[in-house]
Amino acid sequence: MLQDASRSWEEPEDTGESHVGSWMQAWGGEDVSAELVTGEQGRVGEGLVLALRKAMGSGPTISQDPGLGWSQAGAVNSGFVLAVGSAVFDAMFNGGMATTSTEIELPDVEPAAFLALLKFLYSDEVQIGPETVMTTLYTAKKYAVPALEAHCVEFLKKNLRADNAFMLLTQARLFDEPQLASLCLENIDKNTADAITAEGFTDIDLDTLVAVLERDTLGIREVRLFNAVVRWSEAECQRQQLQVTPENKRKVLGKALALIRFPLMTIEEFAAGPAQSGILVDREVVSLFLHFTVNPKPRVDFIDRPRCCLRGKECSVNRFQQVESRWGYSGTSDRIRFSVNKRIFVVGFGLYGSIHGPTDYQVNIQIIHTDSNTVLGQNDTGFSCDGSASTFRVMFKEPVEVLPNVNYTACATLKGPDSHYGTKGLRKVTHESPTTGAKTCFTFCYAAGNNNGTSVEDGQIPEVIFYT
Repeated sequence: MLQDASRSWEEPEDTGESHVGSWMQAWGGEDVSAELVTGEQGRVGEGLVLALRKAMGSGPTISQDPGLGWSQAGAVNSGFVLAVGSAVFDAMFNGGMATTSTEIELPDVEPAAFLALLKFLYSDEVQIGPETVMTTLYTAKKYAVPALEAHCVEFLKKNLRADNAFMLLTQARLFDEPQLASLCLENIDKNTADAITAEGFTDIDLDTLVAVLERDTLGIREVRLFNAVVRWSEAECQRQQLQVTPENKRKVLGKALALIRFPLMTIEEFAAGPAQSGILVDREVVSLFLHFTVNPKPRVDFIDRPRCCLRGKECSVNRFQQVESRWGYSGTSDRIRFSVNKRIFVVGFGLYGSIHGPTDYQVNIQIIHTDSNTVLGQNDTGFSCDGSASTFRVMFKEPVEVLPNVNYTACATLKGPDSHYGTKGLRKVTHESPTTGAKTCFTFCYAAGNNNGTSVEDGQIPEVIFYT
């Protein structure tokens, strides 16, 4: 409740009349000083006209006269209040091109949103809800009322959920709210499966879809992401009044199609879905099947970088202190056991490459739960090396969760020429975060059985790449 020396204000009951006008009338003035004027078609909401009437009656009126202010009779100069609270209204009333009209049209402003702005400017009262928050945010931005804008953004943050994250992301991008957009993207990363099945997903625009598909942090299998993108393309065809055909789906997807990471799928997932969708052309289907089945793998036009549904900085440990030459391969896997003192996610290994110059290797990498012999993650892939003694990254398609104080076996089966190998191995290796000082301690042990000679002291699999 807002009070002056002689009266109090309460919001009037909804009588179906103009809310802004009735709200102003509630001060006690007989004159309706802010009225809603319908558009050409007679629909409220196509535009507002703010009637600026110079009056010195008993109630507050919206006036352009900057000298009125609060009168002894209790009348408020609404033009003065609006000008103080909004740089846009200040320019309207007092700037070099100030209007002399007694009416100012406010186009594209919803009545409820303008009412919320008026209430805020007069009384600091924030009245927003799920149905009005976006139109109020638009109005606050349009008329440069940053405090009300901040309240709207805070309301949206508090009500952000997986089922509305895409809708809010679209609005955040439209209204240039980078902080809200970032929070929406983080929510989508954490709840990708729920977010893409929400009704609002198929309503987003192409640029928003592209912004999401570019992310490395989506927590979902690529085939499910592809299926969601197909649903979006069907909805977009209907919006553009195009027949829903594979050719038109590809057309509306445009640059978004290249952001689907088909190489991250299994060959079975690709064969059952994308290969039969008609969205990919024959050349793309053939090249992807070759990528799945032959080594060295041919280049494809789609990204093969894993989506890691993890935040933070990538870490790695190297268990060898020295590198030597000539480690041979005959089909037997190099294996080493390890355990860690805390929960981590392993995303790949660093492996040694050829001693004979630039070479391509075929490789299968695995992480096995030692006690149960269960394969937790694997990838049949390849890598190219340059002949140096450096390690070369070989990544899993998805992060592999590793629990504290549990034994795991790292396994790499290489096919290629003799390579470098590591010596003077360490049984315990500690990684310390440069920012937090948190320590991740690895313990390496001999893996009994066929291991191609790899041990704690020397061999392959020098590096583990992980996130904490």
